[in-house]
Amino acid sequence: MSGPLVIGATGGSGTRVIARLARHAGYDLGRNLNSAEDALEFYSFHERWINPFVAAELRGESLPKTQAGQMEREFQAALERHHPANLRTETRWGWKAPRSIYLLPFLHRQLPNLKFIHVLRDGCDMVLSANQNQLRKHAGAILTWRERLFRSTPERAMLLWARVNLRAAKFGESDLRDNYLLIRFEDLCARPVETTAHVMNFLGARVDPEPIARAEISPPATLQRWRSYPAPLIARLEEVGRDSLLKFGYLV
Repeated sequence: MSGPLVIGATGGSGTRVIARLARHAGYDLGRNLNSAEDALEFYSFHERWINPFVAAELRGESLPKTQAGQMEREFQAALERHHPANLRTETRWGWKAPRSIYLLPFLHRQLPNLKFIHVLRDGCDMVLSANQNQLRKHAGAILTWRERLFRSTPERAMLLWARVNLRAAKFGESDLRDNYLLIRFEDLCARPVETTAHVMNFLGARVDPEPIARAEISPPATLQRWRSYPAPLIARLEEVGRDSLLKFGYLV
């Protein structure tokens, strides 16, 4: 069985353009998609299992055996609906579902040969976006009750961004290794041809990256939106997310 490509991120990071690049590389990312091109077959699975799985991991525990078995069965059923097993040896395949980033250890156990593209966008941009769906859904698993109660919404969003992305990068670098690729959205916008070439090389596609980059990459007006916000707010967010912002090159 060939391993799939999985594209994940904290919400609003720019995964849609990476999915389009993957299609140029010959990947079938499914048919049952929403307007953001997310694979809908995994939606209810993520809704049910991300919080208990992540909460157990952060406690240094595993899910109880009965729960773990049910999680695996529901994932396999969603996977079969998304891309049937009899087609997996015949095509390059995978899916884009940003919240896959929460489940990397689980996905790696289920599909040891998977490739994961981790899409990253500056946390200061992310936490000032109106899209805070992941914070609303998963703060209970990622943040402490004190953080949920006493931190402002932007601070809570920064803590979630920092922890989810650090956790994914750590697992990708240590366990997925050559099957892990981190792409910063800012690099895609600033150096589209070079970054597209990097993605295509990771996907094993022999294509000219220049026309693909020209067709698919257009920096949004919201890029670096944080620059229009008050300096004290940005300073506070940088303090809250300092370790992650430093690791990913957003602070020097």
